[in-house]
Amino acid sequence: MSTPKIVLFYVFTPLADPEAIRVWQRDLGEVLGLRGRLIISKDGVNGTLGGDLPVVKKWARSFRSYAAFADTDIKWSEGTGLDADGLSLDFPKLSVKVREEIVSFGAPGELDVDENGVVGGGVRLAPDDLHALIASRDDVVFFDGRNALEAEIGRFKDAIVPDTDTTRDFVDLLDSGAYDDLKGKPVVTYCTGGIRCEVLSSLMVARGFGEVYQLDGGIVRYGEKYGDDGLWEGSLYVFDKRESVDFSDHAATIGRCVGCGASTKRTANCPDPSCRRQFVVCEACDAVACAEHAAESAR
Repeated sequence: MSTPKIVLFYVFTPLADPEAIRVWQRDLGEVLGLRGRLIISKDGVNGTLGGDLPVVKKWARSFRSYAAFADTDIKWSEGTGLDADGLSLDFPKLSVKVREEIVSFGAPGELDVDENGVVGGGVRLAPDDLHALIASRDDVVFFDGRNALEAEIGRFKDAIVPDTDTTRDFVDLLDSGAYDDLKGKPVVTYCTGGIRCEVLSSLMVARGFGEVYQLDGGIVRYGEKYGDDGLWEGSLYVFDKRESVDFSDHAATIGRCVGCGASTKRTANCPDPSCRRQFVVCEACDAVACAEHAAESAR
């Protein structure tokens, strides 16, 4: 019986030959019949892959056989299905590329990585440690390290959600001084699986934020621990055909349709190819609401 799985993973470590890693991972993925995306740079690897459980397990064993990747935290979740050839339905193909950054903040010169990971990042907090911090302090601030759209359908309670369309927007926002009032408070950065906060927290520390934390393992690990009975509210946006995942059968629906304002966790691409944006929109409003919203945004 087939068991579709999706893995999310990253590792920050110096790589002397990113191209060799690319060829290895491309060839391995093609032989095993995996689909998904991997980005490789001189600072490490970032990826998400989908396939049948035995196949993904073979990939994980091979990936961790490389000494620099041996301790990689691989996060597992359920896929939606496999096609007749046993390939993941959650991704259209396998893409393995070398880029300047494995997560695109547009600040490669600021990132410092050694064999232990990102240098100068925020203090790591496991889910239990996060709760302990919240219990001991009344001024803790959650800072969402994702794009604003992702936060529309799920976020930590009372989190600050920067107005960002892409990850590259964070550097300009931090440099603008928009969040300088947080420099005297404990700031907990969080993101999907942890990678964006590795970089974001280091950028904040470098800009004088004095007490910066990062949620270790991201929202994924927190959701595995506490589901919807902790500080998380809503659904988790994901970058594959699932669109979002819930941590329990009683997840709150906090998204609001741009067309009618109804509660929804559904997201859709703008029907106008020139728009290149996504919106939270219910099925009933879908194309009309997206088109109207895009037109208003362009004015």
